[in-house]
Amino acid sequence: MRKVRCNFCGSDHFEERRTEYLYSHKGQYLLVPNTPVEVCLNCGMVYYEAAVLKRIEQRFFAIYRNEQEPDRYVQMPEAAYA
Repeated sequence: MRKVRCNFCGSDHFEERRTEYLYSHKGQYLLVPNTPVEVCLNCGMVYYEAAVLKRIEQRFFAIYRNEQEPDRYVQMPEAAYA
C-alpha cells in the first residue's frame, strides 16, 4: 500500500487493483489488460508506478519496431462525436 497521501484529496487509503491501460503514441495504440494500479478509496484517483508505465512504453515500441509480437490484435469501432 502507498505510504503517501493522494495528491487530489489527501486521503491515505488506497487499494491495489488491475485495470486496462490504453497507451497511445502518434496515432498508434497498445491495449494493456491487467495493468496494476493503486486507487484512492476516497476519491477514486488512479496511480500507476513509474516502472509499470516504463515497461508498457518499452513493449509498445518493441511491438511497433517488429522486435516483439503482441499477444493478440483487437478491432475497435470508431464513431465521430456529432
